[in-house]
Amino acid sequence: MRKAAQLKISGIVQGVFFRQSTQEKATELKIAGWVRNCEDGAVELEAEGEEDALALFVQWCHRGPQRAVVRKVEIKNIELQNHKRFEVRR
Repeated sequence: MRKAAQLKISGIVQGVFFRQSTQEKATELKIAGWVRNCEDGAVELEAEGEEDALALFVQWCHRGPQRAVVRKVEIKNIELQNHKRFEVRR
C-alpha cells in the first residue's frame, strides 16, 4: 500500500549534501516527492511510496548522509500527492 509523509529534519543538514543524498536514496527506494532547504536551517520534504520502502526512507532520514548531524525529525502523515519522481527544490 502506498503512503505519504512530510518530514522536517533539523540539525546540521544544510551544506552537507543532504538534499542530493536524499534524492539518491529516494530514487533507490522508488520514493517520489521533493526535498528543499528551509530558512531556519532545517530541511523539509514530502515522500510517498510503498509502505516498507517509505519506512526505510524515513529511517535513513534520521541519519542522513555522512557529514550530516540529524538532531530532530518531525513526521506527519499526509494524503498521497501522486508525485511522479523525487526532485530537489531550491
